Amino acid sequence: MPSYLSHLECTACGARCGADEPRNLCPACGKVLYARYDLDAAKRGVDRVALAQRAATMWRYFELMPVLDPEHVVTLGEGGTPMLRARRLEAATGARTLYLKDEGLNPTGSFKARGLSAAVSKAKELGLRRLTLPSAGNAAGALAAYCARAGMEAHVFMPNDAPDANKKESELAGASLTLVEGLISDAGALAREAAARLGLFDVSTLREPYRAEGKKTMGYEIAADLGWRLPEAIIYPTGGGTGIVGMWKAFEEMEAMGWIGAERPKMIVVQAEGCAPIVRAFEQGACFAEPWADAHTVAAGIRVPSAVGDYLILDAVRASGGTALTVTDAELLDATRRIASLEGVWPAPEGAATLSAYEHLRASGFLAPETETVLMNTGSGFKYMELV
Repeated sequence: MPSYLSHLECTACGARCGADEPRNLCPACGKVLYARYDLDAAKRGVDRVALAQRAATMWRYFELMPVLDPEHVVTLGEGGTPMLRARRLEAATGARTLYLKDEGLNPTGSFKARGLSAAVSKAKELGLRRLTLPSAGNAAGALAAYCARAGMEAHVFMPNDAPDANKKESELAGASLTLVEGLISDAGALAREAAARLGLFDVSTLREPYRAEGKKTMGYEIAADLGWRLPEAIIYPTGGGTGIVGMWKAFEEMEAMGWIGAERPKMIVVQAEGCAPIVRAFEQGACFAEPWADAHTVAAGIRVPSAVGDYLILDAVRASGGTALTVTDAELLDATRRIASLEGVWPAPEGAATLSAYEHLRASGFLAPETETVLMNTGSGFKYMELV
């Protein structure tokens, strides 16, 4: 199984650099780097039908992942999550076709497992042994778990008021945990200072090029589950936005290999009313999002006042004909109970926000009843016991 990884490329200035040494942001302009592949060779060498015979994890797409040697893969069985037809939600909302992609069934209880499996695996291959990141919660637990699996050090920084489950899982897995007064942006400043002082490698969202490669596999799985086509709309709870960015990248790769056509789903951002920098930038027609002051929401995973990849999120939303909107905490908490009681899936409040967003978009006419829509539940409600 050869990886077709070719190089890293800046998403802003187009500069290229090798993928054979650790890198964070573009050395030329400081923007996000993408892993690029020889997709012409992959088109000849990878049989999408044969992939279905492999284990149902995200690593079934190994050839399109950044790790060169399978021996370096650090896995707990992440990916391969179900995309459930939500028939009772369909009946309740008058929808014709509605799906729940349940990322809460990943090993560490959220979609962050995908990104950290990829990042830790590549870090291991590049000889790194001490990693750090700031986190609103779930990324910290995932980094701790995958570093434990790999025998590496994890140093995580998170706000004091992050969910208790995230703090406990990080410590239980042996991570060095630092709690920070403030938000994930404050935790990020301390993580970067610690990285410079202690010689740690920073695997923050989109500051490191390989977490997005794990997240992109959600896009591959959605296409595979629908017989190698895409839905008409995907609603995604957006903090750092790596999920939208990763899936958009996956769609581009699949089209280049002839696996799908040029059609794209409407990519829809949902944020909490108390922290909505991407929504504000979208509404203003801006290319970048200004940091959000006084960010607050019970959905810790989307309490992210600024995103490194803001321009990539906004580009995907606009290019797809999508949109961005907010919901209130009361709405997303109510949606948590309704999804759980109607479908048996206990979503994280971030994931529940997608149902509230869907209902707003139906009411406004942006989405029609017949629009085939995927609601992305990014994590398990079990991480939020204190909200119940």
